[in-house]
Amino acid sequence: VFESKRSVMATISSTLLLNSRSVLPPRFTKLSGFSSPSPFPRSCRFRHRILESFPDGTLSPGSRAGGAMAATSVHGVVTETMKLIQSASPTWKSAVANNLLIFVLGSPLLVTGLSASGIAAAFLLGTLTWRAYGSAGFLLVAAYFVIGTAATKVKMSEKEAQGVAEKKKGRRGPRSVIGSSAAGCVCAFLSIYQVGGAAFSQLFRLGFVSSFCTKVSDTVSSEIGKAYGKTTFDLFCNASVGCFLGQITPPEAAVCVLASQIANLGESIIGASFQDKEGFEWLNNDVVNVINISLGSIVAILMQQFILQNWV
Repeated sequence: VFESKRSVMATISSTLLLNSRSVLPPRFTKLSGFSSPSPFPRSCRFRHRILESFPDGTLSPGSRAGGAMAATSVHGVVTETMKLIQSASPTWKSAVANNLLIFVLGSPLLVTGLSASGIAAAFLLGTLTWRAYGSAGFLLVAAYFVIGTAATKVKMSEKEAQGVAEKKKGRRGPRSVIGSSAAGCVCAFLSIYQVGGAAFSQLFRLGFVSSFCTKVSDTVSSEIGKAYGKTTFDLFCNASVGCFLGQITPPEAAVCVLASQIANLGESIIGASFQDKEGFEWLNNDVVNVINISLGSIVAILMQQFILQNWV
């Protein structure tokens, strides 16, 4: 009965609209089941067309079809996006979708620590990291960025006055991003394409975690040391994060800590002995960073193979 009434109303509405836009709908005899004396109690203008709605809130048949199509389209986009974000096995699509969402939401923080080109480089790094190790690997890199940026901002004005502060208020560019993540990116690529098979996958994961442990240790010790004039060590931060996120085991976390300190010592020796010396003009901070984090990864992998595997 209700459907037949709705059909009658739709027919009347169409007839009135065809006859004249200026003609007001007449009052009809109250029909059983409707709470209003007129089946056209409300109207709204949309692109100069009058769209009548029924007392139950539904629009005319044409409008209902358009609204349904739009709702279906939006629902489909949202559903597909959520599937990508929640994908158990990371894909390139899910990595891009997740990074785009996170970078938009985290843009106020990103601009404090990165230049525009640095953000672009960080987006590529984040996409690669998510594709290789999912959300856990991405959070490890995010932890490095947050901790490193915070340490860089400590007593920035005093550092600038002494001439030891990072350039551009500590906002790092693409070369700094690449120099800080090169070893981790190599490990991520090797993991994605399963070089060496399953036997090597955990080694690459360990190298990835150790590279960022090494870099965050170097950044924090350097920046806090410049701010307070003290010898500073950051031993367990990223190793603990990696262990908590399930990327490495507790013994491997200890290996990352030790490997990062060995790598930082090696970087200090290389920097003091060769950097800014004649014939080594190419050995700038970014190159030294690549050497540093590469040492951290390699030492951790060697320690895992020759110490943990045989003795633990």
